[in-house]
Amino acid sequence: MDIVELVPGSTVAPFEQVRAQIAAAIEGGILQPADRLPTVRVLAAELGLAVNTVARSYRELELEGLVTTNGRHGTVVASDSSVARQQAAIEAGEFAVRMRELGIGRAEMFAILRREADRLGGQDDPH
Repeated sequence: MDIVELVPGSTVAPFEQVRAQIAAAIEGGILQPADRLPTVRVLAAELGLAVNTVARSYRELELEGLVTTNGRHGTVVASDSSVARQQAAIEAGEFAVRMRELGIGRAEMFAILRREADRLGGQDDPH
């Protein structure tokens, strides 16, 4: 996949380099809805990474709503990588920055978020 190029010696973890570059390609329109991503094994081999590293990148992209994985049909760019999802990512980033400013670590930040989501109740999918 030509849109992913690892930077050797970078302080950014390889899984995050892969995730960020694919996300940027989706958000920049280089990858379009329904475009198929290479299989985890193929991309791992191309980049010289462990399969689990690429799998983590794909999982993160799926959690962001940028891709969907359909078993044997592979991983494709989601058709609903919408403005709402982009705004949610911005809000999440601002939340994470504020938690860091307050001295709240990752585990506690996620616990707070989980507790608040549970407090709101409802289903996982609001649609």
